[in-house]
Amino acid sequence: MRIETPHAALHRRPQPSRMDGDGSVQVHLDPNLTIGTAKVFSVYGKGGIGKSTTSSNLSVAFSKLGKRVLQIGCDPKHDSTFTLTKSLIPTVIDVLEGVDFHSEELRTEDFVFEGYNGVMCVEAGGPPAGTGCGGYVVGQTVKLLKEHHLLEDTDVVIFDVLGDVVCGGFAAPLQHADRGIIVAANDFDSIFAMNRIVAAIKAKSKNYDVRLGGVIVNRSGATDQIDKFNAATGMQTLAHFPDLDVIRRSRLKKSTLFEMDPTPELLAVQEEYLRLAANLWAGTPALAASPMKDRDIFDLLGFD
Repeated sequence: MRIETPHAALHRRPQPSRMDGDGSVQVHLDPNLTIGTAKVFSVYGKGGIGKSTTSSNLSVAFSKLGKRVLQIGCDPKHDSTFTLTKSLIPTVIDVLEGVDFHSEELRTEDFVFEGYNGVMCVEAGGPPAGTGCGGYVVGQTVKLLKEHHLLEDTDVVIFDVLGDVVCGGFAAPLQHADRGIIVAANDFDSIFAMNRIVAAIKAKSKNYDVRLGGVIVNRSGATDQIDKFNAATGMQTLAHFPDLDVIRRSRLKKSTLFEMDPTPELLAVQEEYLRLAANLWAGTPALAASPMKDRDIFDLLGFD
């Protein structure tokens, strides 16, 4: 079966069986295209906050618990799985272009790569800047994985999603997710971005099964500002990772934290990832958090 090119998809206006919210102008995805029985988590947060590092180490933690894990990077720079595979792997959109979007010509090994401790890695990639919708790329990635029967034996799927401005396209992984998880630091900009993501997940939850899971506090010694936001909105903290140099160095060494030389502080971080993975697998409560008005966040966190 031939897959449409991004150009053709952008000029196609199907009538979905259910809409994604008032005023949505995104490329609508097939509501019948589901992942299956795997537990699915979509990871969001402010650009540069450490989503890929968090996602990759969480993937390894799940694999250490004996789970079969698939991590899907949803960023055009395709570096989500860099520390898992030790390289920048080809993207789905690149390999599809290489066969003129004839997906039947692709082999599994063309776009799925095994990373550390058996974590399977896929990079969706993205359309050229200003020419397409990230939601299309996510949809085609899931479709291709299903065509190759790669989701049937998977326990956990982690979407690592681009940036903090959650447009309709990059909110597309929420169609497939059980929980939306936010990575944030204990600072105003991260919390402001988190508030927007809370609003996006709440909007998606009206039509899909996704629910808000909580926040992973990253690169932070304290949590006082996030604690204020949580109390005001109904959010909760799932895990807390301090700003340690070993975490920065792990990326430079193309390694996950589970491959670095053990130290007491690193072992504590590894244990926190394993605890987080175990709790997510067991099932976290679905949060009914309510986003704040922009002005209210300024007032809450003490900005004049």
